Parts: sequence; C-alpha cells; structure tokens
Amino acid sequence: MLDMKTGLRGLVLAAALAVAAGLPSGHAQAAERSFRMATGWAGGPLMEIGAKAFAKNVAELSNGRLEVQVFPGGTLGPALKVSETVQQGIADMGHTWPGYDWGADPTAVLFGGYAGSFDTEHMLHWLYRGGGNELWAEWRKEKFNLVAMPLFIRTAEAFLHSRKPVRTLEDLKGLKLRTAGAWLEISKEMGAAPVTTPGGEVYTALERGTIDATEWGTLYEDIAPGFYRVTKYVIIPGVHQPTAPFELVINPKVWDSLSAGDQEIIRQAAFVTTMNSWLTIGQEDAKALAFYREQGNEVIELAPEVQYKAHELGIKWAEGQAKDNPWFAKVLKSQEAFADLWKDAHRYRNVKTQDTE
Repeated sequence: MLDMKTGLRGLVLAAALAVAAGLPSGHAQAAERSFRMATGWAGGPLMEIGAKAFAKNVAELSNGRLEVQVFPGGTLGPALKVSETVQQGIADMGHTWPGYDWGADPTAVLFGGYAGSFDTEHMLHWLYRGGGNELWAEWRKEKFNLVAMPLFIRTAEAFLHSRKPVRTLEDLKGLKLRTAGAWLEISKEMGAAPVTTPGGEVYTALERGTIDATEWGTLYEDIAPGFYRVTKYVIIPGVHQPTAPFELVINPKVWDSLSAGDQEIIRQAAFVTTMNSWLTIGQEDAKALAFYREQGNEVIELAPEVQYKAHELGIKWAEGQAKDNPWFAKVLKSQEAFADLWKDAHRYRNVKTQDTE
C-alpha cells in the first residue's frame, strides 16, 4: 500500500499529465477558494502561457476547487513591484521576474538570468535537480518573507529591437536602450545608456525616439508588443539574457492556510506551466525570424567580440557581487558546482554533423 505522501504525488502527477495533454481531470465543481494574482504584464505570452495557463492548471488539478483570478500589470500595484504587492497582502500571489528585485538584493538575477548565466536547459536542470529551486525558496523567504517557485521560463532573448543597426562594441556606445536587472550596470560598461521602464511603456518610447532600442523577451514573445512596427533592426542573440526564469510569489499567510495537498497542487501547476512555456517558446522562436523579415525588419547577428565581452563582464560582475553578499555567494557557488558537473555534457549529449562543424 502506498503511503499518503507517495499516493498524493502520484495522483497529482497523473492529473498534471492530463493537463499537459489537454485532457479533463474530472468533473468540475464550484470554487471553494479564490486567489488574487498580481502580474507584471498587460498581455502577450507571459500572460497567456504564463499566468493564465497557471490559473487554468490550478483549476484543472483541483477539479475546480481552487480558482486564481489573474490581474494585468498595474491593476493591483506597480508592474515592476509585484513582490511588494504580494508582501503587503494586496494580492494573494503574483507572477513576476525575480530580477526586478535586484536593487533590493542582486542575488535576484542569479535566479532570473544575466549575462553570465548558462542556457535554459542547464538552468532547468539546476533548478529542478541541482538544488536551485530549494535555494530560491530559502532566499525569497529569508530576504522578502515570500513563498516562491519557478513559473514560466524563456529561451535566450532577442538582444535588441533597435531603430539603429547594432553589430559591434562601437555601435553600442551611447545607445539608449531599455533593460532591467544586472544588464543595467553591465551594458554601461559596454558604453550603452540604459534605462528601465515597464513593458507597457516601451512601444511608445520607441515610437517617439525616447529610446533607441529595447530588449524584452524572446523572438516569439516580442511579436505581441509589436516592437517590429517602430524599429527596423532585430539584433540576435540575447547575450544579456541566455535564459530567463520567472516566478510565482505567494503571501506566506495564504500559503500556510492551504492544506499540504493544495500546496502540492500549486507546485505541480507551476511546474507544468514552466515546462510547457519552454517547449512552446522554443517552437515559436524557430518561426519568428521569418516573420520579422516578412515585416521588413533586418536581422543582425552580433559580432563575436560583443558576445565574448558580455559574458566576460557578466562573470566579472557576479564575482564582484559575491564578495560582499553571502546569499549571492551561496547561490553562485551552487551554479558554479553545477556547471563543473556538466562541463563534459556537450561531448556525450551532442552529435556532430556537417551542419554543426
């Protein structure tokens, strides 16, 4: 006979697989509990295959007992301050990017991704099998008094949608670009003039020429906000953001009020949503370059010198932060140990063909 914990996990996993396959998990019933979720997004993939997909998965896994009401960015609180909105109890939970809190603690960008991060496949393995998820939860609880876990993850972002061509280090000098997180500091070292604005304000800033360029999401995600309409150039790859995990933050009083079973439903809904976002974005990114070319955009690949320099400065920045921040040092050490464990993975995971030479 299975013990209760094992049995619960088995039932939840079976339901999660049903959700992933788009199958019904049982007869729906009226919601017994409703949660208000603040987000940092007005719409687009972060909303549709992130926050709203999570809400749907929670409903499916709970057979309709649990309901998540998703609110667009700015409705319950500032779009860039979702964690504060949840801390204060204005929202029960929130969907945000941890890097927005880098000013309070730079450790945030180690979970949210920065120029020195590994790619998304490595990040997923570190999070779910290498101890990253547990460190994330401990850090959010200790530093922000929030319950947290991954919710949504990107592949490498587009580097820029730009009104000006950008290929070289010289092209970056003086470039007014919208960004967030550690790249604010690192891009300055590369000569750029970065600023931070909420996503909903970026299109207008580009259209008016207040900024020259923006980074936001992956090639696919950037179709929805329409940056291609007011810029001519798409710059790849996203050296500033090789990966970008997002997160679910929950008010601890709300979390503690849930049964162990309902807490597990939340965890599994977040996991299913995260894995589905990675698969969906990966497929749609592959189609996106053709779309931009059809719209009259020119696709530019950054010179190797820019790519090398960004990674080099990212690592240097992280090492500097670790000297005076115990939490940063702890998480960075875990990521470095993971990278060392995986250092030969390319030799046994990748098969060379004529196309990869």
